[in-house]
Amino acid sequence: MLSGDPAFLTRMCVLPMSDPHSLAPLLTRIAEALERIAPPAPARPDYEAADAFVWSASRQALTPVVRVNRIPLELLVGIDRIRDLLVDNTRRFARGLPANNVLLWGARGMGKSSLVKAAHASVNAEVGATMRLKLVEIHREDIETLPALLTTMRTSSHRFLVFCDDLSFDAGETSYKSLKAVLEGGLEGRPANVLFYATSNRRHLMPRDMIDNERATAINPGEAVEEKVSLSDRFGLWLGIHKCSQEEYLAMVHAYARHFGLKLRRTRLDADALEWATTRGSRSGRTAWQFIQDLAGRQGKLLDL
Repeated sequence: MLSGDPAFLTRMCVLPMSDPHSLAPLLTRIAEALERIAPPAPARPDYEAADAFVWSASRQALTPVVRVNRIPLELLVGIDRIRDLLVDNTRRFARGLPANNVLLWGARGMGKSSLVKAAHASVNAEVGATMRLKLVEIHREDIETLPALLTTMRTSSHRFLVFCDDLSFDAGETSYKSLKAVLEGGLEGRPANVLFYATSNRRHLMPRDMIDNERATAINPGEAVEEKVSLSDRFGLWLGIHKCSQEEYLAMVHAYARHFGLKLRRTRLDADALEWATTRGSRSGRTAWQFIQDLAGRQGKLLDL
């Protein structure tokens, strides 16, 4: 700090304050010192570097992602209605039409995050270059820095899908309040060129026991619970994806096998896929994909997405 230099302070006190020429070197030193201790101005993001970015909260910067880890939209079977609703909402936003923030909630491993990334790629493939969307991922633990992220995008000519995977809040956390204000209700609110997409295993983003505890201990249970569940109301479109049936699970396996050219008799393929799901205690899109990876490895084939 400047105040920690006794000699510097002494010189400030003995300088003839009436002589402006004597003050000039001192003022120059003060200005230079302030510039050294001031945080550097954040670099303006290069949105032309990629169509996808990851938000780094520590650096307050966007890192471009040249190759996104995603599955083609046509391989996400068994969730046709949810897929169509999400793609339509995303397409309208890309074209400058009204669209809603989206919460995809439901069973683990059913392709919620894969669907967001696939919808982004699908819409970008059909719209013109001037309407291509930028997908920006923000990690759940960095959600408090969402206002800073929105500030970097507010004046851009691009349109953005801000995506948070596995969003949820536990007891004692208050960052959900800042998210509520950003999505709807704050003075600035969500920029017109930004939509927020989130996935979660919880419909209200809070654990059930947390909501029940608020109901049991609050003076006004209704108001306490309302405070917790109102966050999900900020999402205009709720899309629930539930556990799949055996038939839907096998349909996922068949779609993957056809796409990657994996050869195996239908009865054998079904038997192996069901055994794989049984040993893991679940049937889901993730389980089907893991089985296909194992099958491709045994057949010596690469899975090129």
